[in-house]
Amino acid sequence: MRIGRAAGLTDTGRRRLQNEDAFVCEPPLFAVADGMGGAQAGELASSLAAAAIEERAAGLRGEEAVAALVREANGRIFQHALSNPAAAGMGTTTTLVLVDEREGTLTLGHVGDSRAYLIRAGTLTQITADHSLVADMVRSGRLTEQEAAVHPHRSVITRALGTEPTVEVDTQTIPIAPGDVVMLCSDGLSSMIADPRISEVALEDSTPDVMCERLVEAANRAGGEDNITVVVFELTEGDPPERPVTPPTQAVEEAVTAPTTEVTRPGRSVRRHGAGGGSRWPALLFLLAVLLVGALALWWGISR
Repeated sequence: MRIGRAAGLTDTGRRRLQNEDAFVCEPPLFAVADGMGGAQAGELASSLAAAAIEERAAGLRGEEAVAALVREANGRIFQHALSNPAAAGMGTTTTLVLVDEREGTLTLGHVGDSRAYLIRAGTLTQITADHSLVADMVRSGRLTEQEAAVHPHRSVITRALGTEPTVEVDTQTIPIAPGDVVMLCSDGLSSMIADPRISEVALEDSTPDVMCERLVEAANRAGGEDNITVVVFELTEGDPPERPVTPPTQAVEEAVTAPTTEVTRPGRSVRRHGAGGGSRWPALLFLLAVLLVGALALWWGISR
């Protein structure tokens, strides 16, 4: 078995001014991060998480290594917030999937209310549990699924990366097979369209890139109240490519002892700022405009 086609797409949505989501699509590792925090701190938090994940993508194996990687991302975000008061309180969800093509397994690392779904034999199944207030209330029987969908606090999450020095990471390993399709998404998709509609769109005969586009379009048509991110990949017959594999113990040690640099190095698979990942030029032009206005104001004050 091997990973076949894969695609990812992120969109700002119709209500938000900036995109605080990020994703990684770097086979055999895939991830979605949905940031939170004011003054662009949410975008920074998700970027730090995505960069930490992508930097350690090669050679990971097993739940222990995946959990250590997520904890490292947590540490980076928390330390950055400690040293930058403007970023205090920032955090991000993270849902990470690592595929072992030779073993035929998928390992999940999960914190927050982003989701992973498995599509098998025409059935869509959520394989992560939301860490949110309403999800906890549904699990305890205090809310129905229908009540949770319209609850005023449905966006409140109970677990995130970066808000505390340590974080509890949900991990699990499940068997996978050729023909399976895996989808990751931020809650900008799942909060806009219910699972039956997600299933309807996802099960249309399409490639991963088309599936991403259709799901984003569906969320926007439903209101697009949040940033929307979708990552999809398929599993096919065939021999897996040769990929470097690091023993679990070594992978954990590398993740735990890695320097917690605050320099974000998003690779080609980390996308932010809208549907195509966008560009940094608008932000740079805005910064230049602010500097120009400041210089003119200073010149005017001196000249008077």
